[in-house]
Amino acid sequence: MQVTTKAIVLTSLKYGDTSLIVKAFTESDGMKSYLLKGVLSSKKGKLKAAYFLPLMQLEIVANHKNKGTLESIKEAKVTLPYKSLHTDIVKNSLVLFLAEMLGNSIQEQEEDRALFNYLEYTLHWLDEHEAPPNFHLLFLLNLTKYLGFYPDISDQRGAYFDLLEGSFNRTPSLNPLIQGDEIVHFKKLLGINFDALQTVQTNKALRQELLKKVILYFELHLHGFRKPKSLAVLNAVFE
Repeated sequence: MQVTTKAIVLTSLKYGDTSLIVKAFTESDGMKSYLLKGVLSSKKGKLKAAYFLPLMQLEIVANHKNKGTLESIKEAKVTLPYKSLHTDIVKNSLVLFLAEMLGNSIQEQEEDRALFNYLEYTLHWLDEHEAPPNFHLLFLLNLTKYLGFYPDISDQRGAYFDLLEGSFNRTPSLNPLIQGDEIVHFKKLLGINFDALQTVQTNKALRQELLKKVILYFELHLHGFRKPKSLAVLNAVFE
């Protein structure tokens, strides 16, 4: 079936000498993987390798057989040309990390318009603004809303956040916890928008510890989740 849909590129791997395997989150069908034959050698075709950088926003014309095999793309065009996401070193490190997190987290091969709209909005916001040091923390916490395990914020009076239960407790449990200085800043991130990120001040050590806990939160709630390899690069950039 031929479809025309928006798509956000997550990963792009070289296949052979001239081809790419691209994983993308589509507006129409959720997660899809495509084989782009000869795209690295073709200079006159409708597909260009530069379109398939991480988190590029495209409109594609694709053939979806929906048989669990690699699909194909006939045409592609960029819907939002980025000003800074792939040229600013900090933003580019964020892009690589977030693309890997998304690729490891989104598993559904079905339409999820709310999640697609969230990704569209946040990537446009990041492209237009200076990258706040806590952007990735808020991005990932908000992402859990669409993946089904956003923290229970009905009662935040507890001094401990139980990562396995996803709720605040007044007494510690044997499960992995967010506590101490981390819990104060964790609470500040819950429920705010990206424009308010400048009000959340954290140092490097605290930010890295919080990120470790947030990634562990994903591990505990997503079957088969893998830790991102790009985390070390992200930490180095933010030092």
